[in-house]
Amino acid sequence: MKLNVMRVRKSVYDRALSLFLAAVLLPAAGGLLALPVRAAGADTVINDAREAFRKKDRARLVITRALALAANHPLAMWADYWELTNRIADVQQPEVNAFAARWPGSYVEDRFRNDWLLELGRRRDFTNFAAEYPRFRMNDDREVSCYALLIDQLAGKDVRDNALAAWLAQRDADDGCALMASTLFDAKQITPADAWRKARFAIDANRPRAARMAAGLIGTDVGNAVAALAENPAQYLQRQASAATRTGAELTTLALMRLGVNDPEAAAAQLADRWDRALPADLSAWAWAMVAKQSAIKLQPEAADHFQRAALRSTKGGRELDWPDDTLAWKVRAALRADNGKARWQPVMQAINAMAPTEQREPAWVYWKARAMAALGPDSQDGDSMRSMAREQLATLSGQLNFYAALAAEQLGQPVFMPAPPAPLTAAERAGAEQHPGLSRALWLIASGLRAEGVREWNYSLRGMSDRELLAAAQLACDREVWDRCINTSDRTKTEIDMAQRFPTPFRKEVTARAGEIGLDPAYVYGLIRQESRFIMDARSGVGASGLMQVMPATARWTAKKIGLPFTPDMIADRDTNIRIGTAYLKLVLDEFGGSQALAAAAYNAGPGRPRKWRDGPVLDTAVWAENIPFPETRDYVKKVLSNSSYYAALLSGQPPTLKGRLGKPIAPADANTPLPNKDLP
Repeated sequence: MKLNVMRVRKSVYDRALSLFLAAVLLPAAGGLLALPVRAAGADTVINDAREAFRKKDRARLVITRALALAANHPLAMWADYWELTNRIADVQQPEVNAFAARWPGSYVEDRFRNDWLLELGRRRDFTNFAAEYPRFRMNDDREVSCYALLIDQLAGKDVRDNALAAWLAQRDADDGCALMASTLFDAKQITPADAWRKARFAIDANRPRAARMAAGLIGTDVGNAVAALAENPAQYLQRQASAATRTGAELTTLALMRLGVNDPEAAAAQLADRWDRALPADLSAWAWAMVAKQSAIKLQPEAADHFQRAALRSTKGGRELDWPDDTLAWKVRAALRADNGKARWQPVMQAINAMAPTEQREPAWVYWKARAMAALGPDSQDGDSMRSMAREQLATLSGQLNFYAALAAEQLGQPVFMPAPPAPLTAAERAGAEQHPGLSRALWLIASGLRAEGVREWNYSLRGMSDRELLAAAQLACDREVWDRCINTSDRTKTEIDMAQRFPTPFRKEVTARAGEIGLDPAYVYGLIRQESRFIMDARSGVGASGLMQVMPATARWTAKKIGLPFTPDMIADRDTNIRIGTAYLKLVLDEFGGSQALAAAAYNAGPGRPRKWRDGPVLDTAVWAENIPFPETRDYVKKVLSNSSYYAALLSGQPPTLKGRLGKPIAPADANTPLPNKDLP
């Protein structure tokens, strides 16, 4: 038996490898089974398997998998999964069945089933797919769902509505949904009108490849035309655009929408000069909606008027706002900013009512719809009823713990919801979590440096747990100081809510002392850390931010120099140094923005230059300003930091939480006569 031993790095498991090779050559291969896991460098074996998987090193994977299995390592299933996944293109169904039999009910069994279903779909092996699909417990992969709908279609079932919904929701052009769509198109279950609608959805989402594939169902030349207009919409509009036929009008609309992504003013000018009159009303509405959305993202005052024009054209075309939910959300935001911040409440109502039912139930839209009802009440023939419905709408948010639930409570003149502590966990409940195989594997993976795998294993293990089981699992993570799993697990409970779990205060002495030294509210610091890193000390973002407070290297150097702290790059990983630099920078941005916690949080997340621009324009209520932040990540971040801080303040002080004080005064443009405290603030 020849093994590529030279490719296996010299490591602490060399002795285990030698024993393994010897065991292979001996009739009685029992020696390795007695090998102590820790003595053999057990976690090194698993980490080496993961590294071999990353590098697609098949020989190393064979060895590390065999070592882990022979040593009966608690994480051997992961090495088995990586080895099988690495050669999935060559795998046959019997191997999959054997793998599932080895690890029944585990995360990796279901994870590989997901991978295998995708492989079967690519192979067009629908017989094995149909047998395997009912066993897929997570069932959370859209491409797998598309393959399953295709199989149902081939079996003669009516899948049009579900298939169309899945296709429209597909963000990127994948094989499963593309095959499903083309098959249903050939069967005339998906129509050319559906294909054009999908193309518009894709252009709206800035997914030109998906738009091309959708249009390609109608004809190869049509798909090629979409590719050309996506590449250079201005040139297409100048040289090829036409509204003489429906196909020409659809392509022109896509070109206008594409132009509007980068230059809404130019697209608006083209519409006003020619295409608004030339295009069919429904397509003109789509083009105006894209222009309006991009204008709203750029916080331009014309956005609300553009949306109004789009709505008028849509109604004239006989179709009620047939736009994606994200476009409708920007219609709401533009209406809230309109008329110098006075808001246009009728378009707010109209846009929210046009959203999908699930989207309408989001706390943001529940809150703003209620505000719209209350504002429109005085001018309504049934004002009392409108105001009553507004209060009922706000009341539906009671019992929730989020930014808009807190706003709703204070709008109703009620205290912000603060749940009573649940009954203490029993010894049996704690033992159940400690003895749960999936939770134990997850904690071992995280402790071994395989956080991504550990998080997936942990989350899978939570499926179907009751509130009490979730509290016990969360407490297990808290006790092990795996704070992100502690928080995220506790966040899942519905009726039994432990605020100390959801809003833990690790390093309390250090955080409160440092905040007190520089005049920062410790609750605000905790609210920000919870959102930044979930208290993971070695957290590192994709752009290089590090540590508890996720400080960028350049920001760390600048801040350290500003406060007179000797600094080297490796110091950013030190807990106390990270807290000191992070809190110092937070205090500087807070001072920069006049004490506004919303602006400071936005600056901490997106850099100070952006909120300086975002505050220009009308004077806005802080909640309206926060909802209009152009970056989705920063918008969510600011709202969560503010609501987190209100709950932390209640826990630290024992007083009821309040959000209004953290919103502060309305956000207005900076005073041109007031110099910036730190012009070079990074």
